[in-house]
Order: sequence, then C-alpha cells, then structure tokens
Amino acid sequence: METGYWQQVMAAGLSVPTDRPLDELTAELTTLLGSTDPAERDGTAYPTLATWIERGVYDDLLTGLGDGMTTGLVVGLGERDTDTVFRRSYSVLVLAECVQRDTLRGLLPPQKIFEWGDRITTWYLREHDQRGYVPGHGWAHAMAHGADALGALAGSPHFGAAELTVVLDVVADRLLLPDTALLTSGEPDRMAMAVMRALRRNLVALETVEAWVARIGGAAGRMTGSGDHDPYLDTFNSEAFLRALHLQLALAPSPPAIRADLLLTLVDTLRRTSPHFLGLQSLDQPAAPSPPTDASALDPQDDMTRE
Repeated sequence: METGYWQQVMAAGLSVPTDRPLDELTAELTTLLGSTDPAERDGTAYPTLATWIERGVYDDLLTGLGDGMTTGLVVGLGERDTDTVFRRSYSVLVLAECVQRDTLRGLLPPQKIFEWGDRITTWYLREHDQRGYVPGHGWAHAMAHGADALGALAGSPHFGAAELTVVLDVVADRLLLPDTALLTSGEPDRMAMAVMRALRRNLVALETVEAWVARIGGAAGRMTGSGDHDPYLDTFNSEAFLRALHLQLALAPSPPAIRADLLLTLVDTLRRTSPHFLGLQSLDQPAAPSPPTDASALDPQDDMTRE
C-alpha cells in the first residue's frame, strides 16, 4: 500500500478506514512495525495500532492481536545489529498496549496475561540487539520498550505479589546478564519506571525488595581498577539503574507505601557503591564489596503463572 494511504488516515484523525477490512489493515500495520523507515514504523504503524487499541477497535479481537505481537517477538531473535530488531522491539510496545487495555477494561482471562508475560520476559532476557538509536533508521530501543512492557504487566490486576516479584527479578537479570550492552539511551530510567509500577501495587514485601536491591548493588560495587579493563563497563548499568530508581522514588507524586524505608536502603547502597564521589574513598581504590545476600531468596521464578 502506498505511503499516501496511511498519511490520509493520519490526517483524518486515525479513524478506521471503511474501504478495507480491518484484518487487512492490521496485517499491513504489523508488517510496517518492522520497517527500517522510522516514519512508517514509529510515525505511522505504532501510533495507529496504539490509538485503535485505546479506542476499543480491537476489544473483541484483543487476544488475536496480542498473540500476533508475540509472534513478532521471535522474528530474528538471537541476531545482533540487524534490521529484525525493529519488528521485535515495536511488537512488544503494541503488546504492552494490549495488556494496558485489558487492565482498563477487563477483557481477557488472567491466563492470557500470564502467557503474554512469559513471552515478554523470555524475549527480553534473550534479546541480543540492545542498540538505542540507529543512525538512518531511528530508535530500536528494545531494552526500553521491553521495560515499558514489564511496566504494563506490573499494572495488571491479574498480577499478585509472586508475579510482581518476577518482574523485579527480570529487571535485575537483564541488568546483570554478561551480554547486556552499556545502556546509555535512557533505558535505566525506563526500567526504573517499570519497577515503580510494580512497587506502587504495594504487594511485594519490603524484605523482598531490599534483597533485590542488594543483588543489584553487589554488581554496582564490584569495581576493580586494575589492568587494562575499564571497570565502569562492569558497573555502569547497575549504578545507573539504582540512581534512576532512587530519583524516581524520591520525587514520585504517588509513592509506594515502602518509600521511606526503601529510600534508606537505596541511599545506603549508593553510598557503598559510589564512595569516590562522596569523599569517602580515594579514586584509585576499589569500592568495598557488598555484604553477601541469601541467594535462595533471589532466584527468579521460571514463569509468570501462579502455582
């Protein structure tokens, strides 16, 4: 279909065209989610699908639309620095819109949201293409979009304490995986936003969250300064995430119930992982190791399904 067709749809306020079947329009928009042209992908396909979802166009078809987006998550999965990342990254954004529509209207059974949660988390931990902005093609941003989807899941009423704990663990796992690239395009902030949505549910115990912070803090404080290896390559993501979470928690207009206690935990963790900037330690000395934690309390669950 010529680009001019969708320009007319956009100019008409994104009303659903009546000259073509909805399934045909949806299939075309789904294909455009993988376009290397940002005007087609995040200028046309994504906002059109997101708007139609929000307006209820797909309310009776939400299961099929979401299932189609999960298929997009495996297109080219395992590749790095190829154009297939756009289909995966923008499919998960549309899937997040489907989850949020269910949260608002209660259209789907819990098991379908759990299934989508499994698909999202599996993809997120297996995604190797972690580029932010791709010159000539615009935003890939899979790590940020995946975090947005985790945030949508965290807001689902179908998610209880167990599922929300999995969301926290997936964020930590992604940060700590050895193949995670330096996240320099705002991804730590988006991950912190997802965590804040989970914390605002006020279902996860403070002790669980503190152990989770300690796990991430252990990586953030693991700086060695010896040899030819840049120590910040090992600590940057965890440190950036903890700072982002601290900022959002401190400034949140609608904070979780555990904010006061968790802020103290985060401040203590950041003080230990960043002594150089607080005048507590010489810049050429490594940070003190974090205290050991009970690893048995930190193992991520295998899936999102309630037992």
